[in-house]
Amino acid sequence: MFVLGIDPGLSRCGYALVEPARRGQGRARALGVIRTSPEDPTPNRLAELQAEIVSLLDEFQPVVVSVERIFVQSNIRTVVSVAQASGLVLAEAAARRIPVCEYSPSEIKSVVAGDGRADKLQVQSMVQTLLGLASIPKPADAADAAAVALCHLAHDPGLRQASKGLVNVNDR
Repeated sequence: MFVLGIDPGLSRCGYALVEPARRGQGRARALGVIRTSPEDPTPNRLAELQAEIVSLLDEFQPVVVSVERIFVQSNIRTVVSVAQASGLVLAEAAARRIPVCEYSPSEIKSVVAGDGRADKLQVQSMVQTLLGLASIPKPADAADAAAVALCHLAHDPGLRQASKGLVNVNDR
């Protein structure tokens, strides 16, 4: 059983497939970043990202997809591209009837690092510890995706969501 954690982005979309271990901990089975070129047209980049997400879903067949909820910042262009990437992931999971949970950045940081305002290095260090990795996972987008998956495991250590159909944490 795997949780697919996603840190959505169009240029860099972090992903982590985590298998449950002890409460709030896990084992990383795949960790990385899907990259698209900013020089390519947006529809092509979305198609490339979609193909990679489909490949991850098909290969690992996660029981739940956990996604970092979009944080609205001052750069509207960044927000739009992150929203496009996030929507694509949510739709692909829903099309496969895989439960989806979204968590806010502060909720993820609070669960993983014990502080909703933790910085990137604190989160990366805790991801390293909780996954038993030899070094801090890089790039940061991959570590963030692992933190999203670990956040879900802390909320649902028995993966109860796997049998409930489509679920969005916002609906609870």
